[in-house]
Amino acid sequence: MGDYTHEDQYMKIRRPWFRPDPELDRGEMEEMQREIAEEADWSGGLEVEEFSVVAGVDQAFHGDKAVSAAVVLRDGEVVERVDAVTEVEVPYVPGLLAYREGAAAAAALQRLELTPDAVLFDGSGRIHYRQAGLATHVGVLFDAHAVGVAKNLLCGYPVDEVDGLQEGERVRVEADGDVEAPAETTLGYAFQGKQDSSGRINPLYVSPGHRLDAETAVSLVESTVSAYKLPEPVRLADEHADDVKEEVVRDS
Repeated sequence: MGDYTHEDQYMKIRRPWFRPDPELDRGEMEEMQREIAEEADWSGGLEVEEFSVVAGVDQAFHGDKAVSAAVVLRDGEVVERVDAVTEVEVPYVPGLLAYREGAAAAAALQRLELTPDAVLFDGSGRIHYRQAGLATHVGVLFDAHAVGVAKNLLCGYPVDEVDGLQEGERVRVEADGDVEAPAETTLGYAFQGKQDSSGRINPLYVSPGHRLDAETAVSLVESTVSAYKLPEPVRLADEHADDVKEEVVRDS
């Protein structure tokens, strides 16, 4: 991965029928998520070393505007930054984040001139009621290697204590009765990317979105963590989204 010919460049939507549609009612949105989960590939077989070009995607909001930013790093160095501003058409509803943020994320990714080996999203992947969080939805939409990096646990349960984890420690998150998956299915991991001496920094919740397994997903996130809690691609996307948001605020 990481070597591209001209025709291979640019992120392309591969399954347009899975575009987040704000006109759907809640039942239709949830049914689409089940279809997306059926399309998702959470199998293994890839090594972290295969992912040298990694993008992070994050959103910021101002009124009815969503600002999405994508920042691409190659071997830890920023090689591209893009952004997109779209209308927010769906309110925040737990479990339906992709319908609020997915269109903005997709718009930003389509502006990239490089196709990343993997995309890290500020949001859940398989750790989701219907196994189809933002990272899974957009990952399947583009047929891209995708990882969800969430700050809070949406559903499922850690198999061990997660308070006070040391840097680099991870705890498996399994499906429970809130998840449409067999009990004890591994959905992802609680992962401690950065900790202070008090042991008070909460872990991240990392899960595969598409085209990789839970173990590879968390190892990839670990490989991109630097001096901060968040993996660098997501942290830099968060910063860029905030910068663009300030421009939107000034122009409004």
